[in-house]
Amino acid sequence: MASVIDTANPKATISDTDARGRIARPRVRLTRSWFLGSRLTGLIVVLNLLGLIILIGGALLLNESRQALVRAREDSLSLQGQLIANVIDQTATVGEPNPALEPDIASGVLQGLFIPHSQRARLYDVEGRLLADSFLVADHVEIKPLPPPRRAGGWSVFDLGRGSPAKRSEAARLALTREVARAMTGIPVANLRVDEDGHDVVSVSIPLRHVRAVLGVLTLEAGDVDTIIAAQRLALIPFILVAFGVALLSSLLLIQLIAVPVLRLARAADRVRLSRARTIDLPDLAERKDEVGDLARALGAMTQALFDRMVAIERFAADVSHELRNPMTSIRSALETLELVTDEAPRRRLAAILQHDVERMDRLITDISNASRLDAELARDAPLLMDLRRQLSDLCDFYNDTGGPDAARVRFVPPATRDALSVVGREGPLGQVFRNLIDNARSFSPPGGEVRVSVRRQGPEILVQVEDEGPGIPADNLETVFERFYTARPKGAAFGGNSGLGLAIARQIVETHGGRIWAHNRLDGDRVAGAVFTVALPIA
Repeated sequence: MASVIDTANPKATISDTDARGRIARPRVRLTRSWFLGSRLTGLIVVLNLLGLIILIGGALLLNESRQALVRAREDSLSLQGQLIANVIDQTATVGEPNPALEPDIASGVLQGLFIPHSQRARLYDVEGRLLADSFLVADHVEIKPLPPPRRAGGWSVFDLGRGSPAKRSEAARLALTREVARAMTGIPVANLRVDEDGHDVVSVSIPLRHVRAVLGVLTLEAGDVDTIIAAQRLALIPFILVAFGVALLSSLLLIQLIAVPVLRLARAADRVRLSRARTIDLPDLAERKDEVGDLARALGAMTQALFDRMVAIERFAADVSHELRNPMTSIRSALETLELVTDEAPRRRLAAILQHDVERMDRLITDISNASRLDAELARDAPLLMDLRRQLSDLCDFYNDTGGPDAARVRFVPPATRDALSVVGREGPLGQVFRNLIDNARSFSPPGGEVRVSVRRQGPEILVQVEDEGPGIPADNLETVFERFYTARPKGAAFGGNSGLGLAIARQIVETHGGRIWAHNRLDGDRVAGAVFTVALPIA
């Protein structure tokens, strides 16, 4: 027996050749796991996540950049506020040993300093009263964008979800008051908050300290955070476009790699159904080394198996018709002759012929019925773990206990080792295989002869051999004996004593269990000493 390997998938054993080199029924064995070895699964996961990874990476990158810019602006405002606070402390502090902040001098110092238009400086005394505001100095013209148009009732179209302007102003005032109050404790405060217009501002509050006394608080705000955020959101657009393009490309690839091939397989299956073709012809898909290729090969093997089954059914029906016609013809001839014969002796011979043909028809109908039910029985019974050593030993004991004095003895030859000889199969059908082989061997063995049954392990298989002491099998018929209704018997054997279905049924059962069966002759020098039937089953 030789294995034929599919060149498109070396991991799949497509078929086995029998003893005459003919290709047996294809068997596709898929070995890749559903996730780890799946190429399409990995491709789908990578392509679908790639766009999301790009988008998330870009967002995280821009978020880190935004936080870094905010921290840099806080550090810059803190340094600038410390310098301004030191200047105000040196020039506007009066009174010793109880120092205080001179409001006019402090306001003048703040007015004399350069404050960028994007920043706002406020000065508070120790009581929390506003002493100076860089947006309200006499020589400063405040430049601010006009607010968006408002609806009736004073609401802006951009106020949805942000609250009314009055509520925003009140919330901004409370946040600023809390910030100033925290700075009054002598601890510098830096945070990101919302101003009266609903814009994010970076705010730093520096306590004005003279020795250990807190004389007031200087607050600096940078209102360009919204501009920074808008620029960074604009920078996110290329990442979004790239992610969208990757997602679109992955979708097109998935359509081309999965949807289109599956649609082709569906249409090919429809063509097989409508035109009763032999198999699905998709050579380019069958050569693919992924799940779609496995599906194409499996569908091809399935349609081939179904076609073979249909052909087998048609041949079986033709063989049954032919086998039943022979005894029916004999019975018809005997009945027609019986009406013309008046002598008692010829009439008894004709009656014996009729009896023999009726028994032959009964045996044929019984065996045909058993063969026709075989597929249903194999599909219905669940495979179990079987110990062939025990089953064959019990079967041999049964034959020896029930056999007549002239019947051939059945001897079980135990294996030389105690290795496990278990297979996964159906006990009833496999038992029928061994009974058919033993019955066939006993029918060819001479009276008082011996039939030997042995079992052993050979590589990944368990071999069961049934040997007889009969005349052997002609070399040209070593494969023919497994065909249905083949009934070649030795010279002198009674005609019609066998239906010729036993070995055919045995082969069908063995192949259903993933095994093989073949025959050869046992030689004693140059003389044929008997026939040997070998059954190979995969070990459990």
